[in-house]
Amino acid sequence: MASIVPKLESLAVSAANQLSPGEEPPREGAVTPGIKRLSRPLGSIDIPHITIKSICCIGAGYVGGPTCAVIAYKNPHIKVTIVDLNAARIAAWNSDELPIYEPGLDDVVKSTRGKNLFFSTDVDGGILEADLIFVSVNTPTKIKGVGAGFAADLGYVESATRKIAEVAKSDKIVVEKSTVPCRTAQSMRYILEANAKPDIHFDILSNPEFLAEGTAISDLFYPDRVLIGSLDTERGRSAAASLADVYAGWVTRDQIITMNLWSSELSKLAANALLAQRISSINALSAICEATGADIDEVSYACGLDSRIGPKFLKASVGFGGSCFQKDILNLVYLSESLHLPEVAAYWKQVVEMNEYQKRRFTNRVISSLFNTLTAKKIAIFGFAFKKDTGDTRESPAITLVNYFREEKAYISIYDPKVEESQVWMDLTEPGVVDETEAVKKQVSIAADPYEAAAGADAIVICTEWNDFKETVLDYEKIYASMKKPAFIFDGRLILDAKKVSQIGFKVETIGRPRTTFVQSKDFE
Repeated sequence: MASIVPKLESLAVSAANQLSPGEEPPREGAVTPGIKRLSRPLGSIDIPHITIKSICCIGAGYVGGPTCAVIAYKNPHIKVTIVDLNAARIAAWNSDELPIYEPGLDDVVKSTRGKNLFFSTDVDGGILEADLIFVSVNTPTKIKGVGAGFAADLGYVESATRKIAEVAKSDKIVVEKSTVPCRTAQSMRYILEANAKPDIHFDILSNPEFLAEGTAISDLFYPDRVLIGSLDTERGRSAAASLADVYAGWVTRDQIITMNLWSSELSKLAANALLAQRISSINALSAICEATGADIDEVSYACGLDSRIGPKFLKASVGFGGSCFQKDILNLVYLSESLHLPEVAAYWKQVVEMNEYQKRRFTNRVISSLFNTLTAKKIAIFGFAFKKDTGDTRESPAITLVNYFREEKAYISIYDPKVEESQVWMDLTEPGVVDETEAVKKQVSIAADPYEAAAGADAIVICTEWNDFKETVLDYEKIYASMKKPAFIFDGRLILDAKKVSQIGFKVETIGRPRTTFVQSKDFE
């Protein structure tokens, strides 16, 4: 296999239990030794269970697609079918241009597609054939009704669950893969049991994902842990053992942790909340650094050396984005309020509010540095994805910044190496509102490369930490020559060597470091 897959596999010193050449897959009724359970001890470490031969994943998105592609790659004896009602998405999965960009994903899909990995719009067929079904559908934040702006909209989860109950003609293990509020598995179980055909049984599991976009394949190959939540019943433990066998194709047994359903569901929300909390914490400190003369890189490095803290997620930035962090924290806020825990809700809500503050604060730094006006000035946006190594723009800070700059009557030129132009327009316009679309297009343009974006610009704003934007890759002398003077760079991702770029002639403003440019008396911060 090409490039990244063998490279990833070579790093897996501890990865065990892969099938050797010629080795037979586990027989029906095999037992799984050594599953680790934290919440409650198992009566026996040997649990009778079925061997999974066919898997169906409902939902071909950012989670379902990569996850089940890796499962197929690591378990060549298991047929994996990913189904979705979106015909265009399925067509893309079956083409050379996958609908998702992830390093290594191309290699995994192309090595298994048509062998034991299939993509289809035949949802009913996928359900009928499967022993185990992943439900990996979107759970957006509600925009109307009770809990609007905070609660998860579980409409797609319910629809998928009802479809399983309607179609299934044999027992199924149903795995909740989507990120959902606590007790969603219980609701799914009620629906399945209420609509099951005679003598058909469903076992529900929670198996949250812990992927980071941009490193999803690496995260799947070498997970920190695999959580499996189940009911504390004989059938529940048996279902968990069957799913554990699937992951044991490449994950060591010590990393497969079973627990009760509710702990598993909450663990996913808690993990994302804690990660986002770290980002908001370091971003709050970046504001203090800018005001005092401290350097946030030095502060985060010093703190990260403390073994109790560690260095991960201590990189200051213009703010976090993506489909998970904000949605999951707001979900936690709504859950806390529903449980009559207002202080807990307020605590987690502040993490999101700090993130919004960071984006406003960075925008105001741009405005004040450019002599308190952006009217008719051109701003080059370097990066539109919410992070590097992905084309995903959901909740990207760049969207917020572009909208702020538009309000200030600036002209904006956007370049991102992986985000499609159609996606940029979708993010910046209200679908179906022609006047708004035309108004946006009068102020915003999409550039073919960073040099085009920066030509004639008053300032560059780095919104995504793509390696493509580093001074070791781009010719910033060429860029400087094409810009208006004074030429500004606002580094919202701490990726540039500010000293080197300043020597070219740029006025460089870096998040988490003191101002270096003239500021008028009116300070927006």
